[in-house]
Amino acid sequence: MQTKPSPLPWYREVTGTRWKSFFAAWIGYVLDGFDFVLITLVLTEISDEFGLSTVQAASLVSGAFITRWLGGAVLGALGDRYGRRLSMVLSILLYSLGTFACGLAWNYQSLFAARLAIGMGMAGEYSASATYVMESWPARLRNRASGFLISGYSAGSVLAAQVYTWVVPSLGWRWMFYLGLVPIAVALWMRRALPEAEEWTESVAEREARPNPFGPLFRTRPLATLNTVLVVVTTLALFLVFTPAGEGMVPVLSVVAGLALLAFAVQLGGRRSWLLYVSMIVTLFFAFLYSWPIQSLLPTYLKTDLGYSAGQVTDALYFAGFGTMAGCWAAGFLGDRIGTRKAYALTLLASLAFVYPVFAVRDDLLLLGCLLFLLQATSFGISGLLPRYIGGHFPTASRSAALGFTYNVGALGGAVAPVLGAHLASGMDLGQALAVLTFAGTAIVVVLVGFDVPARLNRLTDPGAAADHLAAAPADVPAPVQGSGRAG
Repeated sequence: MQTKPSPLPWYREVTGTRWKSFFAAWIGYVLDGFDFVLITLVLTEISDEFGLSTVQAASLVSGAFITRWLGGAVLGALGDRYGRRLSMVLSILLYSLGTFACGLAWNYQSLFAARLAIGMGMAGEYSASATYVMESWPARLRNRASGFLISGYSAGSVLAAQVYTWVVPSLGWRWMFYLGLVPIAVALWMRRALPEAEEWTESVAEREARPNPFGPLFRTRPLATLNTVLVVVTTLALFLVFTPAGEGMVPVLSVVAGLALLAFAVQLGGRRSWLLYVSMIVTLFFAFLYSWPIQSLLPTYLKTDLGYSAGQVTDALYFAGFGTMAGCWAAGFLGDRIGTRKAYALTLLASLAFVYPVFAVRDDLLLLGCLLFLLQATSFGISGLLPRYIGGHFPTASRSAALGFTYNVGALGGAVAPVLGAHLASGMDLGQALAVLTFAGTAIVVVLVGFDVPARLNRLTDPGAAADHLAAAPADVPAPVQGSGRAG
């Protein structure tokens, strides 16, 4: 269904209620970026207080990945069945519980448990907020909704770096987590009276159809028992992979976890869509693999290889953070103009021109900052289109669970990236290792997205699959002039 062009400026098509809905969701993404940078910034203080080894400290960063896949699937399924708004609120409540617990942690084990809760809440927040905003905005503006929303991550990362310099030297690392409760409280307050997403309401609630995305996993008692065991096995395997307890067994445990997650993907996709689920996970895995080496190891590279001071590192991170934010905004406009897939692939292709120059600059902070800005804008920034790209492959009734599961399983690439980068650095300098990993991962994603591989594979098993489920809402007509919260 094609949408008619609106005579209104795009920002007037988005009513006041939709903007309020957007900012309530955007704050959740701010928390995501704040948390990632926060835990990396305070690791040294935490390690000193609890006497942690390097491996234990690193496991606090990757620990959130252990539960992300489960949180994304479960909270996403709740969003499909009971509404996006409920899933958003539950996700942020779980996130707030984990954040508060981090501030109260008394040892490594209690802090690690809190990180598990944050991982689940973070995963649910991604799928719930993304589907909510996109299904609330007019179809022709959904790339903008996606890009603007993901820009919150960069805002959170920049905010964390600044708050760290104000808070930790005088109050200690725990106050970083306590202050993190402030935006959580704001997000909960803003979400308390939000309307439900229009597209979910019209496609599910008003038709009194309550989808059960987990239905294929529990069709029979033996199957339910088997999948329950698989959940335990997967969680345990990931726990051992990302903690010192699994030392020496990581390759075997990684294969076990990968096969179990593959089994879930095949079952959730069913006979018609299993190839879509698997190929989408592979695409997202490489999307994380190309972007997260720089996200996680850039400060280390600047300190060790370039010998930058803490202030210079912070300045470089500002360039990178604002570049990502600008890239997210630009991605939204470009995606709505030329199409999601084309904008994603072409911008990623352009980013390859900046990868090696970034790691060739050594003594010029301004030049390095400008190159980082451009690289992050075209590389990590274009990932602002990911919710729109993923969501378009799945129908409304299963979109939240499918997006939550595939995205957060693919996010394991973000956990693998720093480990792989460090491994490559054993045979070359760290900057060269990051450049190789970033360039190779980006090139693979360009091919997968540019040649529409997930959709092409899906058509092998489901020839009648819609090309883009988010191209038009059930009642997508020119937006009303009045301040109604209805779909425009």
